[in-house]
Amino acid sequence: MARLENLNLSQQVTNELGKAIIVGDYNTETGLPTEAQLCEVYGISRTAVREAVKMLAAKGLISSRPRQGIRVESAENWNLYDTSVLKWLLESSPSLYVLKEFLQVRLAIEPQAAALAARKGDQAAIAEIKMALDKMQAAAEEPEGVMHEPDLAFHTAILHASGNRFFYQLRDFIRTALHVSIQHTTPAKGNKKAIAEEHFKVYNAIASGDPERAKNMMTYMIDEAMAFIEKEIADKEAAQ
Repeated sequence: MARLENLNLSQQVTNELGKAIIVGDYNTETGLPTEAQLCEVYGISRTAVREAVKMLAAKGLISSRPRQGIRVESAENWNLYDTSVLKWLLESSPSLYVLKEFLQVRLAIEPQAAALAARKGDQAAIAEIKMALDKMQAAAEEPEGVMHEPDLAFHTAILHASGNRFFYQLRDFIRTALHVSIQHTTPAKGNKKAIAEEHFKVYNAIASGDPERAKNMMTYMIDEAMAFIEKEIADKEAAQ
């Protein structure tokens, strides 16, 4: 029981320290407080602090070596594919710039995943895409309908349908950033039926076994999201 309590406390401290590192409260210059200081600040045991340090080290945010103590790592060493790190980044002030980089990653992966799904033609996997699309279309017909979860499911299902295990292993990364990205792009588009229609075109190309069209439709959809994010960035910079 004590072990479980320590782990929960460690997760809370990991979350607090992770966010603080991401926003620069702790950096390569300042470092982190000592174990003893962290115990005092958070009112927890050394065991809980060490658990938190291990978690942060696994995420690439810090390193801990004998005789060197705890060192904060530079941003290029952070594990951006860790969903916690990505979430903290997206919650930080430069989130729009992170979203732009994320969309660039999507452009490199999802059009190819859609093309592979069309070429592979796995009917069970394509049915999963259709199931998500059906929920999106149903939500689009309702004034208060929410498309968020089926939208995430749609993109995840395409990664699965591609048959590429490396693509599918990125599903948590894609879902985490899409969760934030959709909140920016859906209100900007303002038309749920149009959004559902765009997703239908991707699905239709995959279901029809047309890899090139599936790739192009997915590219178009992500390019459109990129245009919204770039406009938000431009507006933000102009206002500064």
